[in-house]
Amino acid sequence: MKIGCYTAMITPFCGEMVDVEGIEKLISFQIHSGVSGILAAGTTGESPALSWKEHNQVTQMIASASKGKCLCIAGTGSNNTQEAIEASRHAVGLGVDALLLVDPYYNGPSSLEIRKEYVEPVAAAFPDTQVIPYVIPGRTGTQLLPEDLAIVSKTHPNVTTVKEATGNLDNMRRTRKCCGPDYSILSGDDALTFDMMTDSGILAGGVISVISNVVPVAITTMVRLLVDKNNAGASKLKESLKPLFDLVTVKTLETTPYGDVVVRARNPLAIKTLMAILGMPSGGCRRPLGKMTQKGLEKILDAARAVQKANPELLKPVADFFGVNIEERLNMPVYWKGLAYSSY
Repeated sequence: MKIGCYTAMITPFCGEMVDVEGIEKLISFQIHSGVSGILAAGTTGESPALSWKEHNQVTQMIASASKGKCLCIAGTGSNNTQEAIEASRHAVGLGVDALLLVDPYYNGPSSLEIRKEYVEPVAAAFPDTQVIPYVIPGRTGTQLLPEDLAIVSKTHPNVTTVKEATGNLDNMRRTRKCCGPDYSILSGDDALTFDMMTDSGILAGGVISVISNVVPVAITTMVRLLVDKNNAGASKLKESLKPLFDLVTVKTLETTPYGDVVVRARNPLAIKTLMAILGMPSGGCRRPLGKMTQKGLEKILDAARAVQKANPELLKPVADFFGVNIEERLNMPVYWKGLAYSSY
């Protein structure tokens, strides 16, 4: 894939239905903001909670709307290779530019099995379409290793990019060493994008971003600054965005009748909550994801307020495109009603 910022776009819901009008608005916002591409039906888009009919619907909408305007990556991964092939066939028929294959979750194949029984069959079935392995062991419980990435890149020329979300810089350096200088590494972790693009042992080419759902202009600008070797400018922007990067997983300590427990609100719960606060199409998350705790909601508000106070230009594109008053929405409780559980 070419260097740049790719938005792993959320799927908005209206009740239990996919919010078609909301998706259209979000796609337009991303394209208007200059992203390099949009990822349809990734984890941030709640792919585990979509039916395959809905999954294909979302992919079709994004593929159609992005045609000739930016690239489209389709999330077609599964823990069932046949399902992944069927989803990939549908996406390729729509003319998507690439397929994203998350490592098979729960059933826990080895790296060897992931390569031979999953990535290679999909790559062989669609040789004219880029296939991007998505390595995120914290979500899947397994991992396609750098050595196997290198092997498959040599045997299948359409597998020369990885979405790297291990959080392990040494693993990324190993990927670069095994796969060579022309291999494309894309960050799957907003908070590590700067480090991954500036580390001489990694040299990532961009990011498939979560936070770009809210600040696509800022993330795209940061990536372009890094490509242009303006590390100082990119570093300054990274620090401005840090409160938002910290929302990918929100941890709070909650009190129960039996003692304190840690609650981890994982992506996309916090980002969808922020989007709802700001007046962007989002809807709630589908079960089994639910709502923030009250403490978690306050963390989201504190992060957004900090950004708005120090760097209001970062959220201005949201205000302009969606016609909302950011200050009002961050300070009037009417806009947060129902976004958090009332009790543990």
